[in-house]
Order: sequence, then C-alpha cells, then structure tokens
Amino acid sequence: MSSGVHAACSVFELFLGILVGVGLVLLSFFGVVGTILAVLGPLAVTLNTIVGILGLIVVILFAFCLLRRLWRCCFG
Repeated sequence: MSSGVHAACSVFELFLGILVGVGLVLLSFFGVVGTILAVLGPLAVTLNTIVGILGLIVVILFAFCLLRRLWRCCFG
C-alpha cells in the first residue's frame, strides 16, 4: 500500500491538458480574452495576462507529467 496520493491520469488526459493550456495561451496572445472582457476596461488587460500565465503554467505542468509517464513507461 502506498502512503501518498497518486493521480491516475492517462496519457490521453495529459495530452488534453496540454492542448487546453496551449489554447489558453493562444487566446490570451491573440487578445480574444481581452476582447471578450473589454467591458471591464483596464481590468481586461490584467485578466488577459493572468489567463496567459495560467495557460503557460498548465502547459508546463502537464508536459512534465506526460514526459515523466512516458519516460517511466519506456525506460523504467
């Protein structure tokens, strides 16, 4: 029995996480989020930046998990 909590994500789910993160980064980069939130004025730019940073963090985390899972599968 393991004492830690382990997330059971498949490679497909990890890949979808990466795609969601890339989508958030692209929506932020092209200003779609800012355009949708333009009613909020200057706050829209801040939220656009936050969405872009969160998308980048999601991509990094899911890519790291995917790489670890594939490495363990192929070489472990």
